[in-house]
Amino acid sequence: MKILKLFLTASVLISFTGCKKEAETTNTTKDSLTAKRDSVIIPEIHKEYYGIYMGDFAGKEIITPEIGEDYEGVVYKKIALKINRITKDSVYGQSIVDGNQRSFRGVFNEAAKSFILDEPGNDKTDGRFEVKLSNDSLTGTWNAFNKTAVKAPLKILKLVKKEFVYNPNFMLSPDNDLIDWENPKNFVEKYTDEETGKTETYTASKNRIASDAVFKINASKQKLSEKDLKNLRKLDMEIIKNSVFARHGYLFKKATYRNFFEQTDWYIPVSDNVDNDLSPLEKENVALLSRFIKYAEDKYDSFGR
Repeated sequence: MKILKLFLTASVLISFTGCKKEAETTNTTKDSLTAKRDSVIIPEIHKEYYGIYMGDFAGKEIITPEIGEDYEGVVYKKIALKINRITKDSVYGQSIVDGNQRSFRGVFNEAAKSFILDEPGNDKTDGRFEVKLSNDSLTGTWNAFNKTAVKAPLKILKLVKKEFVYNPNFMLSPDNDLIDWENPKNFVEKYTDEETGKTETYTASKNRIASDAVFKINASKQKLSEKDLKNLRKLDMEIIKNSVFARHGYLFKKATYRNFFEQTDWYIPVSDNVDNDLSPLEKENVALLSRFIKYAEDKYDSFGR
């Protein structure tokens, strides 16, 4: 009887071990097949079209002037389309406009050399790009998905391919507009008539203006001291500081800074965080500028648009 029990126990163990090995073999085969299937890489095509295309983004809007009646006019903005990946079935990338980065996915028509690119659709500013490629240029249209949510539901694009390059020598040009049009401030002023001697008060809207210091001080190349900054205007220091980030391709949310750097031909927005790209010198200068900006004053003046 004892011998029979030992025999039965050994048989069960052998049977269990065999099943376990069979299961392990089956699972290993399944895992191997899954890994092989998951490791299939969809081949990329037309890598020569990858890159950043920048240019005008124009649409008709109702414009409200400071004086006079509303009228319909063309408003120009800057836009960047980044094409990151093209396969037989899909195109992937991002659009950047007004400091907002939106992903897109679409298709490429090889015969027509044209793209249809859709933004996600979960933001009121999303839409569809239909653009045609010619050498290093992209031209076409953008149509908003929600045509009542945006001022200009149809926009025209004229873009040229550009290559982002960091260059510490990049500066604003003396030809650039140094007025901050985004933050006007009202001042109460007095006017005295010379003949009657009567004094009247009125409200004047003025804008911040930078000085030519922004053409001379480069926070990416020279070590700044308190002496360099103590007589500068607040806007001067803001431009000098943000020139560091602009050189690294930072995409500005604030229109004030976008407007300054979009006037140049070297500014190419590529990222919403470039902190790790800054050199030790740049980090040190940015910290010093930030301290001075906190307590600096602005210079305001009156300008017509």
